[in-house]
Amino acid sequence: MENSQAVETGNYVLVDYTGKFEDGKVFETTVKERALEAGIYEEARKYTPLFFRANARQVIKGLDKGVVGMKEGEEKTLTIPPEEAYGEYRDYMVQDIPLARLEIETPPEAGEKITTPGGREVKVLASTGTHATLDFNHELAGKTLVMEVKLVSIIGVDGLDHMSGQNL
Repeated sequence: MENSQAVETGNYVLVDYTGKFEDGKVFETTVKERALEAGIYEEARKYTPLFFRANARQVIKGLDKGVVGMKEGEEKTLTIPPEEAYGEYRDYMVQDIPLARLEIETPPEAGEKITTPGGREVKVLASTGTHATLDFNHELAGKTLVMEVKLVSIIGVDGLDHMSGQNL
């Protein structure tokens, strides 16, 4: 049944999307066929629409605001600047850390990702016998993102009750 309702703040939605950089390179998608086309397919991953509450800060701000007003089946391309995505790239978030503080003995390779003792995954920019230069920025920080979005469904509270078996 065609639903002419538009997404409002607080609605629960299902969205298919493909995230690209400005040069067109795909970095993320919820659509298996697009992942295969872009060469980023992961067999272990489930390619299903993203579920979130519109304009409730559960996803990046540009996507959050971008779905408001969309109708089921509608497609839209959002150009999302860094401040509405993963923030600006911050030089102060690149730090030299002693290997002993990282609780590792062998210097990591540049380009490798390691997990800090605090549980954070970070990119290694360089290392010596005693220190590693780590980038604590999100990997998409400082980037403008182009999101191709399709609103699959607006899910009412009644639908959520049925899906979860619980009252909201």
